[in-house]
Amino acid sequence: MSTLALIGGTGLDDFDGAQRVRSADATTPWGDASAAPVLLDIAGAQAWFLPRHGADHSLAPHAINYRANIAALQAADAQQIVAVAAVGGISAEMQPGRIVLVDDLIDYTTGRDHTYSDGPDAPLQHIEFAPPYDAGLRERLLLAADAAGVELIDGGVMGVTNGPRLETAAEIRRMARDGCDVVGMTGMPEAALAVEKRMAYAGLAVVVNPAAGTADGPIHAAIEQTLSAAMRDVRAVLRALIGAQQA
Repeated sequence: MSTLALIGGTGLDDFDGAQRVRSADATTPWGDASAAPVLLDIAGAQAWFLPRHGADHSLAPHAINYRANIAALQAADAQQIVAVAAVGGISAEMQPGRIVLVDDLIDYTTGRDHTYSDGPDAPLQHIEFAPPYDAGLRERLLLAADAAGVELIDGGVMGVTNGPRLETAAEIRRMARDGCDVVGMTGMPEAALAVEKRMAYAGLAVVVNPAAGTADGPIHAAIEQTLSAAMRDVRAVLRALIGAQQA
């Protein structure tokens, strides 16, 4: 049984070439997950897969039941999570097409169910969240990328906003001053919930557009041009990771 789970974001709603082994339950004490986790056979090795936005990509970032997603993966016996997200690039290095193994974050979200510690029977947890991403899993991703011949940017701060709208240029300037390198909409509370559940968590951020005000031209045009090619590289890294784990 695989202990590794993949959470797919925009551009990774499925895993091309993988064979479905079985599904797990999508229902949890915190409601239903975005989709039922599916155990996939990827070139002879197995991993769980869950599309964050649902099988039909209908769930907006603020409407995702992050608690149910993490709980459903834990119930399926997953112990490690690699989460993939499409992001905008803020700092100069974060150009469209680059893949970033983020190592820190700033949470700008509001109104999301961000903890399991919110009920009369739930234990209060003051989790350690510095760093938010698991060092061991990050190191294995770097090795997998090297084996796959894919270049990762090792480290970067992700700012997480509510969405689904993109940010204003002024908001991006503020985030740059705060130290953010990329901006996404789904990294929180997902990362913190995984840590509350004692699950190793790492994030691959795929830069698909320049953030607002950092380049000329319409942002969505850049997204369409970049997403497909970058996700092929992401799949290559994940295949190498899964194969190395089960070798």
